[in-house]
Amino acid sequence: MSDRAEPAAGTAARVRIDHVALWTRDLEGLRDFYMRHFGAESGPRYASRRQAGFTSYFLTLPGGGARLELMALPALGEAVLGRAVGWAHLALAVGDSDAVDTLVARLVAAGVRLVSAARTTGDGYYEAVIADPDGNLVEIVAAN
Repeated sequence: MSDRAEPAAGTAARVRIDHVALWTRDLEGLRDFYMRHFGAESGPRYASRRQAGFTSYFLTLPGGGARLELMALPALGEAVLGRAVGWAHLALAVGDSDAVDTLVARLVAAGVRLVSAARTTGDGYYEAVIADPDGNLVEIVAAN
């Protein structure tokens, strides 16, 4: 007998860590650090059209797997929306957009706090954001 709960129908084989995100005050410096010391390859710099000043990079490490998202916002550290330097969120890919919607509906029905309803973001993700029991942000994303 296992303590593991059954995941939403159709998601068990597809759930994987898509990316982990870090807030930084020095986007270019942190990008260079991971490229120089860990051999990361950088995607293009993203600048949000909806959130003034928000920029980011997705980095891919040589071993593959989950990516690292580095994020910066000029007012970071001034209590902007409760953000601080360091870990920001964990993104779990669960399949297509229907799988995201189905899982989020199940989580909300179970009393999990929905932080951000499903939408397509400026950088191309279909995602919803929930808070785990400790308040950590978890993005539920459609696999890219």
